[in-house]
Amino acid sequence: MTAQTDCRRVVTNIALSLDGRYAAPDNPLDMSWVMPYAVTGVARDHLTGLWEPTTTALLGRVNAEGFLGFWPTVIGMEGADPRDEGFARWLVDTDKVVLSSTLGEAPWERTTVVDKPAAEVVADLRATEGGDILVLSSASVIKALLAADQVDRLALTVFPVFLGGGPRLFDDGLPAAKWSLTTQKAGEHGTLSLVYDRVRRPHTAAAGA
Repeated sequence: MTAQTDCRRVVTNIALSLDGRYAAPDNPLDMSWVMPYAVTGVARDHLTGLWEPTTTALLGRVNAEGFLGFWPTVIGMEGADPRDEGFARWLVDTDKVVLSSTLGEAPWERTTVVDKPAAEVVADLRATEGGDILVLSSASVIKALLAADQVDRLALTVFPVFLGGGPRLFDDGLPAAKWSLTTQKAGEHGTLSLVYDRVRRPHTAAAGA
């Protein structure tokens, strides 16, 4: 699926605890709190609905290493959920942009490494043809794009657990913005899928002003 050059949406997706955290306080890389909920039907359907219209994945280095180290192994895995395998195949085949100041060359196919601010990278991508630009769970990238008001669709899966500490996604000082709830679904174990679209005046949609 493609869109007009000036209409490429920037879509961000991340999992949050009920108290608004995206990582545990003691070990930000430990995502074990996510796993019981990430394999629910509503979470899998949520991710499928995001990647299907997407032609560019945008990731930070840490998430790129995690995603691209794991997901290709799902392809052909015995007993794999078809939705997981579909996402894995898409991730391997789609164009990927990784933001990093330390990674010299990309060890993954169809991947470009860029050492520029996230908002500048998004502006460059918006100037090209393609479908949605999906930011996959990279909190630092999402934070930067929210601060620059460059997010068109905010997708969240909320899991019913308090982490009691750790980094929050929504920092103080974000630009005032109005959002429209596009979809909401509840699933197993209290998993909640939410998708919000940024409400903008028509002439500012592409610029993000």
